[in-house]
Amino acid sequence: MGSAKKLAVLIDADNFCPNLCEPLMRRVAQCGEARVKRAYGDWTSTGLSSWKSRLNKYAISPVQQFRYTTGKNSTDACMIIDAMDLLYTQKLDGFCLVTSDSDFTRLAIRIRESELVVFGIGEQKSPSSLMAACDKFFIVGKQAQDTKQSEANTPATKAAAVKKASKATAPKKDPSGVKKASNHLRTDGKLVNLLRDAIKAKATSDGWATCSAIGNHLGKGFSPKTYSHATLSKLIKAVGLFECRRVKAAGSQNSVIYFRNK
Repeated sequence: MGSAKKLAVLIDADNFCPNLCEPLMRRVAQCGEARVKRAYGDWTSTGLSSWKSRLNKYAISPVQQFRYTTGKNSTDACMIIDAMDLLYTQKLDGFCLVTSDSDFTRLAIRIRESELVVFGIGEQKSPSSLMAACDKFFIVGKQAQDTKQSEANTPATKAAAVKKASKATAPKKDPSGVKKASNHLRTDGKLVNLLRDAIKAKATSDGWATCSAIGNHLGKGFSPKTYSHATLSKLIKAVGLFECRRVKAAGSQNSVIYFRNK
């Protein structure tokens, strides 16, 4: 182990499935020696409850970061600040950034500018920009594959990565043509928390919020197409964690879709 790279493993728990912890840690061991292992998220949220047993099993230190306001991801900022602190205060050879979030692309570039190696580890939904920013990017889960930086920088590889990610996250249809609820979406803590907060913010006294009000709260920066769904209502239904009802509007043939936190 004397020649193994000394690594800091930083996990975006909001954006990585806890069920993939075992293949994640196997991949980390192949990259080097994990001197630091931290997972970032709001651990008071029920969306991260599945992580807790994995934290103990793999000796990962949880870093608590409360969400100060809806729609803003303070977890990302906390992880980036920690990464820069480690970069300047610890004698490391590199970092393992465990995330599928494009927001960490600039962080990967900055670390490499300091001549440290960056290994990216994420799921099929990982964007090509993040892959290209790392020295090497590993996709874990079903149909896992490795992507080297030199390969990721080519237009053909970027297009292939996007196409594969889209296929992997696209919900399948049952024989009746109705999209099945996706376990992949359900374990995306960041998405679930955004939807829960939006519904809570726009709900009436009975807990129900219209789909249009939820969409207005999420803002123009949020797109259901990011998760392979054409509309917000279809995305919320696919998550499978919210109650839904459809009410016909008075004097109209159109219906209004409502959602409520279970």
